[in-house]
This record gives sequence, structure tokens and C-alpha cells, in this order.
Amino acid sequence: MKFSESLAVGRVGEHAISVWLQSRGHSIFPAYDIEKPQGKGPQLFSESGALVLPDLLAFKDGKMQWFEAKHKTCFTWHRLTQKWTTGIDIRHYEEYQEVAIKTKIPVWLLFFHPSSMPSEADRRYGCPATCPTGLFGNDLMILRSVENHRSKPLDSNRAGFVGHGKSGMVYWSHESLRLIAKAGDLFKTRSLGG
Repeated sequence: MKFSESLAVGRVGEHAISVWLQSRGHSIFPAYDIEKPQGKGPQLFSESGALVLPDLLAFKDGKMQWFEAKHKTCFTWHRLTQKWTTGIDIRHYEEYQEVAIKTKIPVWLLFFHPSSMPSEADRRYGCPATCPTGLFGNDLMILRSVENHRSKPLDSNRAGFVGHGKSGMVYWSHESLRLIAKAGDLFKTRSLGG
């Protein structure tokens, strides 16, 4: 999938999660709508430098909460641990932790996985016939202690497994994430702002 296609899929998921949160009483500031001319997303600036911000800042009952919204087709089967996993870029993960500490506002990672059909690659390695679906997530401070595994950064010169992304990836098993909503529930909510 091309980057532009991946970005479009991500935007659909961000919007669906935003609408779902609004339907549950949250008011949403979509930080993902703020983009610099260089193609960079929203940032938090402080004396120690700039940090990538999560996608959504939500307000409810006098409280604020950050949400990083990820939309992926399905979970990935991790053969070594025999678990369904999902994850994010390590650099962003570490910066979201700093955002939570600096702003004193909790950051939640949300992963929307609508398809129960595992990827072709996972099926070749004998994964279960179906994978979990829905909106999964948890508070970042909880997720820090339940990582399933990490992968190294992408390096095409490495023999064998070449890694993922510029900074590597961190993954969680679906058991360490809370099921927040069923997959169909995200698209049942009426269209709201944002």
C-alpha cells in the first residue's frame, strides 16, 4: 500500500473513532487536522524540544484525555509468542509518553481492527482462522508494562528479518488491550462534527 493510501485509511479510522467518542459525550479537538507545510503532524513545543502529539484531545466532565487513533485492517500473528498483536512506531510511542508527562493529561492508544480475516502472510504461517475485531486500547502508562515485543528499525542490509519503520515498532497482544467497542459499532454512530 502506498503512503497516500495508508494515510487515507488512517484518516477514515481517526474520523470514525472521533465520531464514536463524540457519541459517548466527548467534545473533540482533532489535533490530526493541524499539519505543517512539510507534511509533519501536530507537535507540542517545550524547552526540551518538539514532541509528536496524539491525534485527538477529548473533553468530558471537566477532564481532558489524549487519544492516538490507529486504523489497521487486522491484527498481526506473532509466531514466537503465538498471539495476535498490534503496535506503533517506537519513536511516537516514546514521545506520547513524554506528552502525557509534560501535559499531565492521560494518553490512550486506540487500535481499530475491522477485519476478522488474517493477512495472507499470517495464514501462510498457520495462524488461527480468524482474528479479533473491534476498537481496542488502553492507557499508555498501563501499556508500558505489558508490551508483547519490539522489532528493530528497518535495515535492508540486515540478513533475514529486516525490521519495521525508521525507529522500530512496539507491539501489544490483543489480551493486554481492552475491547472498547465492537467493530460494527464505530460505523453505526451517526455522523457528528470533526
